Amino acid sequence: MVRRIGLFFLTIAVLMSVMPMNSQAQSLLTRHVREVTRTGEAKPIGLLPSDQIMNLDVVLPLRDQAGLDAFVKELYDPSSPSYRHFLTVPEFTERFGPTQEDYDAVVRFAETHGFTVVGGSRDGMDVQIRGPVSAVEAAFHVSMRNYQHPTENRTFYAPDREPTTDLPFQLWHISGLDNYSIPHPMYVKKSDYAKAHGIDARDVVSHATTGSGPSASFLGSDMRAAYYGGTALTGAGQNLGLFEYLGTDLTDLTTYFKNVGQTNNVPITLLSTDGTSTSCTAASDCDDTEQTLDMTQAIGMAPGLSSLVMYIGSTDTAIISAMTTHSPLPTTIGCSWGWTPADPTTLNPYFEKMASQGQNFFAASGDSSTWSSSNEAWPADNAYIVSVGGTDLVTASAAGPWKSETAWTDSGGGISPDGIPIPSWQQLSGVINSSNKGSTTLRNGPDVAANANFTFYVCADQTTCTANEYGGTSFATPMWAGYIALVNQQLAANGDGTIGFINPTIYQQNVTSSYAADFHDITSGTSGSYSAVTGYDLVTGWGSPNGTGLINALAPTSTSPAFSIFASPGSVSVVQGSNGTSTITTSVSGGFSSAISLTASGQPTGVTVTLSPASIAAPGSGSSTLTMTVASTTVAGTYTITVTGTGGGITHTATVSLTVTAPTAGAFTISVSPTSGYLRQGQSGYAVVSTTVSGGFSSAIALSATGQPAGVTVTFMPSSIAAPGSGSSDMYLTVSRTAATGTYPITITGTGGGITHTTVLTFEVVSRR
Repeated sequence: MVRRIGLFFLTIAVLMSVMPMNSQAQSLLTRHVREVTRTGEAKPIGLLPSDQIMNLDVVLPLRDQAGLDAFVKELYDPSSPSYRHFLTVPEFTERFGPTQEDYDAVVRFAETHGFTVVGGSRDGMDVQIRGPVSAVEAAFHVSMRNYQHPTENRTFYAPDREPTTDLPFQLWHISGLDNYSIPHPMYVKKSDYAKAHGIDARDVVSHATTGSGPSASFLGSDMRAAYYGGTALTGAGQNLGLFEYLGTDLTDLTTYFKNVGQTNNVPITLLSTDGTSTSCTAASDCDDTEQTLDMTQAIGMAPGLSSLVMYIGSTDTAIISAMTTHSPLPTTIGCSWGWTPADPTTLNPYFEKMASQGQNFFAASGDSSTWSSSNEAWPADNAYIVSVGGTDLVTASAAGPWKSETAWTDSGGGISPDGIPIPSWQQLSGVINSSNKGSTTLRNGPDVAANANFTFYVCADQTTCTANEYGGTSFATPMWAGYIALVNQQLAANGDGTIGFINPTIYQQNVTSSYAADFHDITSGTSGSYSAVTGYDLVTGWGSPNGTGLINALAPTSTSPAFSIFASPGSVSVVQGSNGTSTITTSVSGGFSSAISLTASGQPTGVTVTLSPASIAAPGSGSSTLTMTVASTTVAGTYTITVTGTGGGITHTATVSLTVTAPTAGAFTISVSPTSGYLRQGQSGYAVVSTTVSGGFSSAIALSATGQPAGVTVTFMPSSIAAPGSGSSDMYLTVSRTAATGTYPITITGTGGGITHTTVLTFEVVSRR
């Protein structure tokens, strides 16, 4: 029997709320104990070791919930003077975020209880900390236990009771105190679908007979042709974010574009929000199918994006906190993952913050048909996100226009199983009716839809790409995120801000005669308990986007002379003593015809900024190269460079986030988890060796071990970490029946790029008797 040596690293996120002073133990404001542990359905099987390390994300809540509710309502009311006057990140913090005093108090609380602060920000409302289980149990008055999962063949950890603290205020939530629900991607493989339905995979119908990819499969660019159909809008100047629980291997993205004869021009950033690795390779037993398909669909719809950032983390709060604060701010976001929190209100503060900052969050509605308590919808049934269902699309030709569409048979949808109240925009007359069988008291979903059938070309896991094998609302969600980037580009050209949260707008528009021009109304097909019907339904929502019709409805073309300005990329990192560039582009509309002069401001001491050319000639559409030359004496840090365009009596600005870094030599670190463990004579087990690179290091790292006693063999799988050098390897130890008992320091050596580093596993051989 193989036994895993050591300890699992756990991640938790804690949301905190400031309440009146009280010396008594404070309960938390949201639920944390799972129903299965409360009722005893999940049987406890032991305690977590007290020295086991846990990573927590301590998040402070909104300062003025009622005020924010009222503000968001006005933001999306066309008759309000505040209509779409969105807040910047600092403005939100000043009005609704934690005070500096409260934030500092949380930091002190963490440090006093033995935690190390490792990240977070006041703007993000979080303090990321690290410490042992013993500190968690002492700080929150719980016992961390292991339980047998009642429906899955595994164990999970969770607190034995609702946490309390001795703080003079109440906490809001601890979103990761258990791993009862493991996040899963919202895609499905055709062979798995066929097996679940008791049919042959060859009998699963695929309508991708007109795709331009291999075997007539659909590419992301085909979805652009079907749902947009134009060429003028590319997402230029827009920043798109993708919510990911795992990193990726950009080699797969490169393979995709190479195989289909296309070029990706969108800058990709892999951002770790909480220290989670941004690498995901098949060699390290990590699957990047979801992450890669998310990028291909978003880029396919909006091939001119200024940036696409993969926000990667292990906790939902850490990921979304970064999404609400990162510069440049992602204004359209896709999430193709599903999970079940202990309390479905956990992320409401962040989703509402996004709405106030002009951000739109799309969530896949799922691939298992009708929502239920056993077929969870979250986060797709949250009232502040746009839920995306699935359809079965047919196009007129390869890379051609939309022809027809029916409901996808497994599209997730229905009535909120989390008991989320029906939002105001679903209460409009004509939305819920006897035909669609929706609820008049609870949130219904999905809101919109797009192609999700088994019709796509997919490259993943550094292996052979597939055609017409994968489907799911995972594909439809990043499509919609890319489509809204086109809307925001047109709004920017009109001199307007972003569209923000689209549900209040599209529901209001779709109960009028403009609906047919804006959406493809899906009226046939069934998924589970619901069918597609005329108008809104609980399988496809309002349907799929109808080309430029919806874009023009959300971003009416300006009839007054105007221009827009944007920077690509919007974020540039430069080493001291070097330089970096960004392209400043202007576009005109409404008959604007004037030269546009360009100036830059905000650069720190030691940074010289030039614009070439310094003026865009009339009629005003063109580009200029912004060059930022950083002296070796410039203080490292992040600075906002503002480029101002002035012409025709109009002034607009674009910003570039300049990060100045100190030069570093290529390096790597090596570690082993756990750092100590034991096996009995005759047993086998393994530990995990991990390497992390920095400073431009790029080399394979060979692994070896010394110090093991006679009778103990050590092997590494893989035996080396592939270039650029970040990854992990399983270190297998096999103990013979005759190995001498005792404790041995085993030195693990990593060698690569002319550098050698070591780490030590303290290993004990125990008698088998």
